[in-house]
Amino acid sequence: MAEVKPLTVWIVSGEESGDQLGAKLMRSLKARLGAERLRFGGVGGHAMRQEGLNSLFPLEEIAVMGFSAVIARLPAILKRIRMTVDAVVAAKPDMLVIIDSPDFTHRVAKAVRQRASDIPIVDYVSPSVWAWRPGRAVKMRAYVDHLLALLPFEPEAHRRLGGPPTTYVGHPLIERLDEIRPAPGERQRVEGQPINLLVLPGSRRSEVSRLMEPFGAALALLKERSTRPFEVTIPAVSHVADEIRTRAENWSVKPRIVEGETAKWAAFRQADAALAASGTVTLELGLSGVPMVVAYRVSKIEEVLKYLIKAPSIVLTNLVLGENVIPELIQWDCTPEKLAEALLPLLSDTPERQRQIDAFGKLDTLMKIGDEVPSERAARIVEEVLSARI
Repeated sequence: MAEVKPLTVWIVSGEESGDQLGAKLMRSLKARLGAERLRFGGVGGHAMRQEGLNSLFPLEEIAVMGFSAVIARLPAILKRIRMTVDAVVAAKPDMLVIIDSPDFTHRVAKAVRQRASDIPIVDYVSPSVWAWRPGRAVKMRAYVDHLLALLPFEPEAHRRLGGPPTTYVGHPLIERLDEIRPAPGERQRVEGQPINLLVLPGSRRSEVSRLMEPFGAALALLKERSTRPFEVTIPAVSHVADEIRTRAENWSVKPRIVEGETAKWAAFRQADAALAASGTVTLELGLSGVPMVVAYRVSKIEEVLKYLIKAPSIVLTNLVLGENVIPELIQWDCTPEKLAEALLPLLSDTPERQRQIDAFGKLDTLMKIGDEVPSERAARIVEEVLSARI
């Protein structure tokens, strides 16, 4: 009986969401190929360590977001990039998988390709080439052998832009629909009961600092104008929860602030409408069936970048649907007056509210991937790339 060749897979992530994807990929690879056959190396956080990764260094050292934060930490990040590249080249793995965080992971991949061109490289999560800097797509062909996309429109975007071979593997939210969506009767309103309004000011300190003031003022205006009472819940991630509490102290509408995923999904299942920062949360709300208004503000330096954005919307749910059904109030349009005006129709049975609900009903069909779950499909593609190179 022929001896089965052991396989070494290096996985490099750059932040917590990538750590979660990496852990699920590791779990699915072990199920497909056998845990005893696989050896893992790379960079990850708690979730990947739980699956057997001995990270080169703590993920927190590079998990910084935002232009200013990256600039401030640039020397340390560059040092970790060099360290990671050296370690990959020395280990000579059968496969390198990079996950999201392109400012870190793509620099690693490019340097590894230059120094060890025989190592196949898979990129898990596409950069937003469909939104800005589309020239990145064709450049990726030089150092990415296959791209695993989370959004259904991304394979066509890379084909059009000359990017690497791309497969839609499904968004990880698909695996969590039972948590996100209400059980029968869970969202049903009783006559006279207040509307449940979610407010989601973001998961980064920069987002919270820019959005809490206009969000609070918008709620004050909404309270004056709405004929129906409403209650506000803010699901907050732990590292910004205290700042949210401090900034909400001056609000005339006092929110209920909850922490943790269990409380977050419970709030989603009971919500009637939402005011949210742009980001993955808009897809979470869409899949949960919660009509929303989306807002965003950036720094003056980052505002210049808006002229490079090519996408018809910054709202992920709008992009997946292919139509702008969700109002988005960006930068100077993110005012209390405009936010309140856009939110008001969502608090009662109006055409604006029903249009969003009808559109959300299309998401399952647009995002379906068949019988596999996203992590299983991703592992299958990784195995196919491996098989083609060994």
